[in-house]
This record gives sequence, structure tokens and C-alpha cells, in this order.
Amino acid sequence: MPCSVILRERTSSDAGLPGTEGACSARGGGAMSTEKRKREHLAPFKDTGVPARKATTWLECVHLVHQPLPELALDEVDISVTFAGHPFRAPLFITGMTGGTEEARAVNRTLARVAERMGIGFGLGSQRAMVEDPTLAETYAVRDCAPNVFLAGNIGGVQLARLPMATVQDMVSRVQADALCVHLNPAQELVQAGGDRDFRGVASAIKEAVAHLTVPIIVKEVGCGVSREAARRLIDLGVRHLDTAGLGGTSWVGVELLRGGRDSDPDLAAFWDWGIPTAASVLEVAGLGLEVIASGGIRTGLDAARAIALGATLVGVAAPVLQAYFLGGEALVQARLEAIVMGIKQAMLLTGSRDIWAFQKAPKVLLTPLLEWVRQRGGNE
Repeated sequence: MPCSVILRERTSSDAGLPGTEGACSARGGGAMSTEKRKREHLAPFKDTGVPARKATTWLECVHLVHQPLPELALDEVDISVTFAGHPFRAPLFITGMTGGTEEARAVNRTLARVAERMGIGFGLGSQRAMVEDPTLAETYAVRDCAPNVFLAGNIGGVQLARLPMATVQDMVSRVQADALCVHLNPAQELVQAGGDRDFRGVASAIKEAVAHLTVPIIVKEVGCGVSREAARRLIDLGVRHLDTAGLGGTSWVGVELLRGGRDSDPDLAAFWDWGIPTAASVLEVAGLGLEVIASGGIRTGLDAARAIALGATLVGVAAPVLQAYFLGGEALVQARLEAIVMGIKQAMLLTGSRDIWAFQKAPKVLLTPLLEWVRQRGGNE
């Protein structure tokens, strides 16, 4: 595929920018560096991952009020939801993590099979690799083993701004996605050797994608959260689905610093815990009319329940799923997700909530520092 098909014509303002060189090659140049980066991004999750150093999600600051007379049976608790017009049996989404390598192909197919069985959503990792090298498309292919799963494709905001919409639509269609995640990751890119440094044009590209693509657009962060101001701007662009991906889980700034051997640089490492904690980000965007996925540091069913109680429709999980995959394969992935589902149901029963709508109306108490954040930032009005 010639470069003119993949990337818009470079302007003088693009000259020397990381990420614009060698986007077309026969498994060389940009494609090889992207594939190598994808392998390196998977590596930490075979061990402990790369969590935030001191920051937490602040979900521990959400205290759900116990009801000792729930008058419910656990089997009566209904955790089904609808997101982007698609029914989910449980409010879970395996957020996009990988693609572009043979190892990633095995991971994606395993996770998609589990998502299909459980009636939850599944997201692919960035499809940039398959745009640069179409032969890598097979590493993202999961429809044959998960024909009914809610499947989200994935592309970076900067790449979206440089790609013709026809190419993006083809990328979505080739994997038969139900939605496209556009990830925003300026903090990660700024500390990544060779990462993007110019983020102009992303907003207009999102607006164009919303208007012209045949699937819904889910705009997501990758661990730094989304502010109310950003959410309102996205609404003005036509976006109706958002993944907050807040601070407190995997630090992709940390991932890049470790990859580049620069984690001892104090000026760069100062940004390891940069961002808006997950609970604060959910509250920032709640009540704006968006369908919200809360992700970033969700480790247990109680974490997930607290995020839903704050207003999220779905909860996204990534690192715990990958770690389960590398520890015990498909069986452990399903067991980990089923434990999270059970934790959500138990929290709902213990608050006397029969369904998600009732759960979000159930009483809760916010503790500091989350409460102080809410006081300083005001409400969503």
C-alpha cells in the first residue's frame, strides 16, 4: 500500500515530527519500530505491570452506604446495561491493550472468546501497526471466534488526524468493529523517545470521524483521566461515548520511561503520576449526557461498583486481565472477570439495589481527598 494512501500529505509544519517518518514500509522502518514497541508494551504485564508510584484511583474515597435489610436475593440483582446501543450482560469492557504481533494475536483471540461467553465488551489495541503494515491485520482478527462480542477498534488521536477517513473506515471494517476508540495520550507521547510532539488537528479529526464513520466513536485517555472541560469540548464535536481511563492504574508514562531506561531522570519521572484520579475523572464527566466507561486501576468488583455508583455505564479493565492471561491463560482470565462481576453484584445487593439505575441512586459518601476535589471543582452544572 503506497504511503499516499496511508498518510495525508505532509505539510511544512510536520517536518521532523516524530511519528510522521516511515509510516509505510515492507515490515521495515516505521512498521518494524511500531511492532517492536507493541512487544515491549506487553512485556511488563508478564510480571507486576507498571502501576502508579504514589497516586491512587481515589475509588477508596467512595463509601457505599450499607443496607442490612436489602430484601433481595443475589440472583435477582440485574447488572445488564446498554452501551452504544449494544446490550451487555455485565457492565464490563476489556479495554484495548495490544495488537500488531503474533503474541498479541493469541492474546486478542483469547480475551475476545472470554468476552463473547460473558456478554461483555472487548477492545483491540492501537491498529496503527496494521495501517503501517497491512499484513499485521490478522493479529487483530477476532470475529471468527467472537462473532457477537461488542468489539472496539483503536487508533491514536494524532494518527487519526493524519489518516484519510477512507483509510480509517477500512481499518474499522477489516476487523468488523462495532465502535472505534480514539485514544488521547499526550503525556505518554511526550516522554516516549520518538513520540509525538504535535497534537494539533486532533479535535477536528474527531469531529470528522463522528460525522463520517459508520460506527460510534469512543474517545479515551490512557491513564491520565478526562476533565470536565475536555468532555464538554468533545460533546461539542459530536462525541457521545467516553472512556475516562484515569490515574491510579497502569502508568503509561512509567512504561515509556522504563522502556527508554530514563526512569531515573527526575524531571521526566516527576510525570509518572500525572493526571486526574479515576474517581475524580468519572465525577468530572458524569451528568453531561455521555455514556461513560470508567477505567484506570480497576482491580476488584468493589472498585468497579464504586465507579458505577459515581455514574459510569461500563467499567474498563486491562492490566488485571493481561496478568491473568500470562499467569493462567483463558481459564484464569474468565475466573478473574467473573470475580469482578460477582463483586459488583454483591455491592449492589449490600446497598439494596436491584439494578444499575437503582444502584446509582443509592446513598454514598465521598471522603477526602475526593471530596475536596469535588468542592474545588464544583458540580457539573
